[in-house]
Amino acid sequence: MRYPHYPTAEQNLTCFILSHNLTTMLLDIGIVRLDERTGNVYILAGKENGIVITPNGKWRYDE
Repeated sequence: MRYPHYPTAEQNLTCFILSHNLTTMLLDIGIVRLDERTGNVYILAGKENGIVITPNGKWRYDE
């Protein structure tokens, strides 16, 4: 049986801050997903704004 994976505390905080900033800019958040292979959180905002949050809470735009 596989146990569910959860984001780290750093990812949770960064995700909350980024989500707030993105919705303040009137961008819809379409997807928030935890990649179980890498442990990264992925956010898709608007039509083409992809953001990756690594387990240490650092974020970058997806290329």
